[in-house]
Amino acid sequence: MGLSLLLLIKLSLVASTLASPAPALAAAKKAGCDTMCGDVKISYPFGTTKDCFKDPDFLITCSTSSRFPVPYLGTKNNIRVLNISGETSELLVFTPVYHDCYDPDEGIYWTKGFRAPSKFAISNTKNDFVVVGCNTYAFFYDIEEQKLFGCNSECSYEEPLAKGSCSGAGCCRTNFGQPIRNYTNSIVFYGDRNVSDGFLFNCSYAFFAKHGTFNFSDSDLHDLSVRKRSTVVLNWGVDQTKSCGGACKDDESICEESQSVKGYYLCKCKPGFEGNPYLSGGCKDVDECHGINNCTESAVCTNYNGSYTCTCPSGQKGNGLKNETGPGSGCRIPDADSNHDGRVIIISLVVAVALLVVLTVLFALCWAQKKRSLRQLRKRNFEQNGGNLLLQQFSQRQYTERAKIFTEDELKNATNNFDESRILGRGGQGTVYKGTLSNNTHVAIKKSKVGGDSQNIKSFINEVFVLSQINHRNVVKLLGCCLETEVPLLVYEFVDNGTLLDHLSPSKNYCSITWETRLRIAIEIAGAISYLHSAASIPIIHRDIKSANILLDHDNRAKVSDFGASRLVHLDKTQVATVIQGTIGYLDPEYLQTGQLNEKSDVYSFGIVLVELLTGKKAFEFNGLTSHFISSMREDCLWEILDKRVLDPKKNAKQLKEVASLARRCIRVNGEERPTMKEVAMELEALMAMEKNLQGKDKDMMVEESEYLVSNFPNDGYESASASISVVSYDSIQKQVPFEIVDGGR
Repeated sequence: MGLSLLLLIKLSLVASTLASPAPALAAAKKAGCDTMCGDVKISYPFGTTKDCFKDPDFLITCSTSSRFPVPYLGTKNNIRVLNISGETSELLVFTPVYHDCYDPDEGIYWTKGFRAPSKFAISNTKNDFVVVGCNTYAFFYDIEEQKLFGCNSECSYEEPLAKGSCSGAGCCRTNFGQPIRNYTNSIVFYGDRNVSDGFLFNCSYAFFAKHGTFNFSDSDLHDLSVRKRSTVVLNWGVDQTKSCGGACKDDESICEESQSVKGYYLCKCKPGFEGNPYLSGGCKDVDECHGINNCTESAVCTNYNGSYTCTCPSGQKGNGLKNETGPGSGCRIPDADSNHDGRVIIISLVVAVALLVVLTVLFALCWAQKKRSLRQLRKRNFEQNGGNLLLQQFSQRQYTERAKIFTEDELKNATNNFDESRILGRGGQGTVYKGTLSNNTHVAIKKSKVGGDSQNIKSFINEVFVLSQINHRNVVKLLGCCLETEVPLLVYEFVDNGTLLDHLSPSKNYCSITWETRLRIAIEIAGAISYLHSAASIPIIHRDIKSANILLDHDNRAKVSDFGASRLVHLDKTQVATVIQGTIGYLDPEYLQTGQLNEKSDVYSFGIVLVELLTGKKAFEFNGLTSHFISSMREDCLWEILDKRVLDPKKNAKQLKEVASLARRCIRVNGEERPTMKEVAMELEALMAMEKNLQGKDKDMMVEESEYLVSNFPNDGYESASASISVVSYDSIQKQVPFEIVDGGR
């Protein structure tokens, strides 16, 4: 009888185990949809047929053209899928490499890198950017974050290629700070491809690769584009609305913002559930009582939807949990002494009151220590940022005006603690906030992205001195600085009418600035730069002249701003070697190749601004604006590229021709052939004066002269063929935006 009863109990336990719900599969399928393509598992929101995927971005094309089925993302069959993970929201793919090759017979030919749909981003934590080639600089530009990443790969007789190494000899790699979703990439070749034992390495390559999947060998220089593809990890997200747009179908699912694909969201099962949150009924309860739980052996485990409880059997006390300590942990038989629990309660209350008093005293001490630490931190930042040196300089020199030293609290109050709504703009050097001082003066406060190097503190203080002494009506006035913060803050006068770049937009046709105003703005900019080069106490090279750094006041008077990239040039130096900084599209090609900065670099950038004023086109939006402008002048087609909003052949044809010719001389490839900014300013002022003198002429004579100029515009043979090729090659760099070169190579 006892044996039969024991057997009956065991059978009951087995039956209850079989009846309990099994753990949900992580890749729950949608009814009627395929869940496999080859050896790759596919689960919703991905699918291979209509009604099996959430939207076209999640379509998986299962190709059967080869011996085994092969899955591809989308319909173009160029992004092969290796694995889909719903838990980590990742996609492992196989993509072709981007390459740029030269054939002596066919010239340059190239292929584009892969482009994933908008809901996907290239993971920054699991991929590298790799460049393979000789004498090659390749980069990609993150359009959303406005950042540029790339590296140099070189070959030489002196340094042999190291197999497996990717440190700059034939191969380089670099990481990047955030996931990449919308980007452009470019390869720039320089020098001679025939570099090793007479063999012609005629291709350069650039691609993303998962950590540890690419090992360089010298054979990669010959045929990487033919032999290999690249393994890449993609992150993915779903709907672009905060409500998830109904993407999370299950009641036991939650919606979370994706940390990798900005603006998109993910679905996850709630704690205690597992499965596919994108399907109705996809999240199933996990029965912890028949799996991993925290109950002691003697406790009774009770499962319920989403969780479980542990209770002690009748006659025992405790919470039934095995991983806790203390009187209430586990299950135990009560003590015979019934007063034990009462004593424990009294002791606990006394201890709690004592702890409360101690914590109150500790809190007061911590608050006082925090205030003292904050004062010490501000003092240390002030000293590290050169505050003592600044005060010493002020005491030793006599100035008509001197920069004010602001406190951190003053600037926090002026910007509402640097609130996001006070941001005027973000650039390559930092973020600019609008502030209102206690005397109701509006100011612009610039906060740099990174702190300064201690070795450059004296240089920074010297810049503050020089900029505070600049008193030119067309240069934004530096009012002061704050040195108490980790990153020094600069305070400038506030200019209220936006940038010159804003006013060149075709969408502002109804209020476009006239040619007369554009010419006056050009004269004001040229005069300000000439002042910086030749009239300041120490010459200053601005290094980032562009229409976005030209501010306009309410009378459309120009003011040059943003000296974050500027460099002081002492009178005994004509060139300064620097890390390349500036804005592609405005950046001097000679400076880009040599790294040697001089005053003619600003002349080139100003020439690009002149081209923008003439054409109404933005250098960073119009790919190849420089080469297009040069070829239009060479082919006698200047009038076709000029901004129709300012072209008036009967009135300003001669003036436009002369300004275009001056702009062409400013953007010559050879810096020695460019005029100085002083010469540029004088020529522009002479053109303005000539126009005023011509206003007294007979109108018929002016019309006749203008028509003659339009029909007989000369071809002056502006540059040699080699110079033109250099400019075209430089202008092939796409998406011309602010950048700091990040060298992941040597």
